[in-house]
This record gives sequence, structure tokens and C-alpha cells, in this order.
Amino acid sequence: MSLDYVLVVSGPVYGSQASRSAYLFAKALIEQGHSLSKVFFYQDGVSNASSLTVPANDEFDLVAAWQALKDQQDIHMETCVAAALRRGQISADEANQHGLTGSNMAKGFEQAGLGSLSEALLSADRVIQF
Repeated sequence: MSLDYVLVVSGPVYGSQASRSAYLFAKALIEQGHSLSKVFFYQDGVSNASSLTVPANDEFDLVAAWQALKDQQDIHMETCVAAALRRGQISADEANQHGLTGSNMAKGFEQAGLGSLSEALLSADRVIQF
């Protein structure tokens, strides 16, 4: 039986294992034939969408891995707009709205409110938070 999952990622892109565990869990879900409709990055998890991370040559590039997963599976990758703005994670739209000189949202990610997460929670079979 195939289930639809939503993941909520609250851990930073680097500095804890939460985001990497979420990514590995997402890959395992898909390999098992389940669907993953959304990954919602919340609190410090919004750093997973930064276009300004540069991991060392021998480190796993988690931002690029999320982007590749989105491209392969057409998964919605959303950051909480309020959490992102507080942490300096800015989309092009938010940069324009607030008169900022630039943005740092990686390709494939979008900003959304908690309403988007609430809607996903209502329709998903399972929700897992990391």
C-alpha cells in the first residue's frame, strides 16, 4: 500500500544530523514506492534552501541533494517565510518587497506560510518531523 508523506525539517542544513536524516528518509520512502508530496523547512531548517552554502570538497552537498530530489520527483520544497526572513533566507520576491539588494534562495525552493503546511497536513497519510 502506497502512502503519501509530508516531511517537516527543522534542523539546519549543517550542524546537526536532522536534515541529512530527513533527506535519507525521503529517498527511502520513494524507493519503497511511497509518495512524498512536500518537504516543509521550518525554524533553522530554512537554511537547507540557501544558495550560499559551500560545503568542503569531502562533504555531502545537502542543498544540491534536495534540489536533485525535487527535480527527479517533482516534490514541493517550501520554506516557512516568517522563519526564513528572521534567519536571512530571502527569496527574490521577498527581497523586492522589502527593498533588499539580493536574495539567497536556492533554485527549486519556494517560500510559503504555515497555511500551506496546514493544507498538506490535512491531505497527507503521514507527517514526519526531523
